Amino acid sequence: MPRPQVLERIKSAEAEADEIVAQAENDRDERIAEARERAEEIRTEAEQEAQELTERRLEDAREEIDAECERVLEEGEREREALAERARDRVDEVTDHVVELFQEDVHAQT
Repeated sequence: MPRPQVLERIKSAEAEADEIVAQAENDRDERIAEARERAEEIRTEAEQEAQELTERRLEDAREEIDAECERVLEEGEREREALAERARDRVDEVTDHVVELFQEDVHAQT
Protein backbone atom coordinates (compact mmCIF):
# COMPACT_ATOMS: atom_id res chain seq x y z
CA MET A 1 0.00 0.00 0.00
CA PRO A 2 1.45 3.35 -0.96
CA ARG A 3 2.44 5.66 1.82
CA PRO A 4 -0.20 8.38 1.14
CA GLN A 5 -2.97 5.80 1.39
CA VAL A 6 -1.59 4.51 4.69
CA LEU A 7 -1.48 8.06 6.04
CA GLU A 8 -5.01 8.66 4.79
CA ARG A 9 -6.23 5.46 6.51
CA ILE A 10 -4.49 6.46 9.72
CA LYS A 11 -6.07 9.91 9.58
CA SER A 12 -9.42 8.33 8.84
CA ALA A 13 -9.01 5.87 11.75
CA GLU A 14 -7.98 8.72 14.06
CA ALA A 15 -10.98 10.77 12.98
CA GLU A 16 -13.26 7.78 13.56
CA ALA A 17 -11.65 7.19 16.98
CA ASP A 18 -12.15 10.87 17.84
CA GLU A 19 -15.83 10.55 16.89
CA ILE A 20 -16.18 7.41 18.99
CA VAL A 21 -14.50 9.13 21.96
CA ALA A 22 -16.65 12.23 21.50
CA GLN A 23 -19.81 10.10 21.30
CA ALA A 24 -18.75 8.12 24.38
CA GLU A 25 -18.11 11.35 26.29
CA ASN A 26 -21.48 12.67 25.16
CA ASP A 27 -23.18 9.43 26.23
CA ARG A 28 -21.35 9.58 29.56
CA ASP A 29 -22.48 13.18 30.13
CA GLU A 30 -26.07 12.26 29.28
CA ARG A 31 -26.00 9.27 31.65
CA ILE A 32 -24.54 11.40 34.42
CA ALA A 33 -27.24 14.03 33.87
CA GLU A 34 -29.95 11.33 33.88
CA ALA A 35 -28.48 9.79 37.03
CA ARG A 36 -28.44 13.18 38.74
CA GLU A 37 -32.06 13.80 37.75
CA ARG A 38 -33.08 10.38 39.03
CA ALA A 39 -31.15 10.92 42.26
CA GLU A 40 -32.95 14.24 42.72
CA GLU A 41 -36.31 12.54 42.10
CA ILE A 42 -35.47 9.82 44.63
CA ARG A 43 -34.33 12.42 47.19
CA THR A 44 -37.50 14.46 46.67
CA GLU A 45 -39.70 11.37 47.02
CA ALA A 46 -37.82 10.30 50.16
CA GLU A 47 -38.23 13.75 51.68
CA GLN A 48 -41.93 13.75 50.86
CA GLU A 49 -42.40 10.27 52.35
CA ALA A 50 -40.46 11.31 55.45
CA GLN A 51 -42.63 14.42 55.80
CA GLU A 52 -45.81 12.36 55.41
CA LEU A 53 -44.57 9.83 57.96
CA THR A 54 -43.68 12.63 60.36
CA GLU A 55 -47.14 14.16 59.95
CA ARG A 56 -48.83 10.78 60.51
CA ARG A 57 -46.77 10.14 63.62
CA LEU A 58 -47.49 13.62 64.90
CA GLU A 59 -51.21 13.16 64.30
CA ASP A 60 -51.11 9.77 66.05
CA ALA A 61 -49.28 11.33 68.99
CA ARG A 62 -51.83 14.14 69.18
CA GLU A 63 -54.69 11.65 69.16
CA GLU A 64 -52.97 9.63 71.88
CA ILE A 65 -52.40 12.76 73.95
CA ASP A 66 -56.02 13.84 73.47
CA ALA A 67 -57.25 10.41 74.55
CA GLU A 68 -54.98 10.45 77.62
CA CYS A 69 -56.11 13.97 78.46
CA GLU A 70 -59.75 12.92 78.20
CA ARG A 71 -59.08 9.87 80.39
CA VAL A 72 -57.35 12.01 83.03
CA LEU A 73 -60.18 14.56 82.98
CA GLU A 74 -62.80 11.84 83.35
CA GLU A 75 -60.85 10.25 86.21
CA GLY A 76 -60.51 13.65 87.89
CA GLU A 77 -64.25 14.26 87.50
CA ARG A 78 -65.03 10.86 89.07
CA GLU A 79 -62.69 11.61 91.99
CA ARG A 80 -64.22 15.06 92.44
CA GLU A 81 -67.71 13.57 92.48
CA ALA A 82 -66.60 10.93 95.01
CA LEU A 83 -65.11 13.61 97.29
CA ALA A 84 -68.24 15.74 97.00
CA GLU A 85 -70.40 12.73 97.86
CA ARG A 86 -68.28 11.90 100.91
CA ALA A 87 -68.48 15.54 101.99
CA ARG A 88 -72.28 15.54 101.62
CA ASP A 89 -72.48 12.30 103.58
CA ARG A 90 -70.53 13.87 106.45
CA VAL A 91 -72.48 17.17 106.65
CA ASP A 92 -74.86 15.87 109.34
CA GLU A 93 -72.00 14.29 111.29
CA VAL A 94 -69.90 17.47 111.17
CA THR A 95 -72.91 19.62 112.03
CA ASP A 96 -73.66 17.45 115.06
CA HIS A 97 -70.02 17.63 116.13
CA VAL A 98 -69.92 21.44 115.80
CA VAL A 99 -73.14 21.74 117.79
CA GLU A 100 -71.66 19.50 120.51
CA LEU A 101 -68.51 21.63 120.66
CA PHE A 102 -70.62 24.77 120.86
CA GLN A 103 -72.75 23.32 123.65
CA GLU A 104 -69.64 22.23 125.55
CA ASP A 105 -68.21 25.75 125.26
CA VAL A 106 -71.52 27.27 126.40
CA HIS A 107 -71.71 24.93 129.40
CA ALA A 108 -68.07 25.53 130.18
CA GLN A 109 -68.68 29.30 130.33
CA THR A 110 -71.67 29.00 132.69
